Amino acid sequence: MSEVEIMDVMYQTFQTAVLLSMPFLLVSMVVGVVIAIFQAATQINEQTMTFVPKFLSILVVMGLLGSSILSTLQQFFQHMLTLIIGS
Repeated sequence: MSEVEIMDVMYQTFQTAVLLSMPFLLVSMVVGVVIAIFQAATQINEQTMTFVPKFLSILVVMGLLGSSILSTLQQFFQHMLTLIIGS
C-alpha cells in the first residue's frame, strides 16, 4: 500500500469512529447540561444524580440507533477486508 492509501484508510477509520460516537456524545452532553441547570436552580449538588439519566439516555440511543450503527460497522469491516484481500 502506498502512503496515500494508508492515509485514506486512517481518514475513513477516524470518520467512522466520529460518526458512530457522535450520537452518544451529543445525547450525553445535552442530558448533562439539563441536569446541571436543574442542579443549579435547586442547589442540589449530588454527583450521582447525573449518572443514571445519562446512562438511561445512552441506552435509549443504543436501542434506537443500534441497528444502523451495526450496519455501518459491517460496511466498514467489509470495506477493510476488500482492501486487505485486494493487496
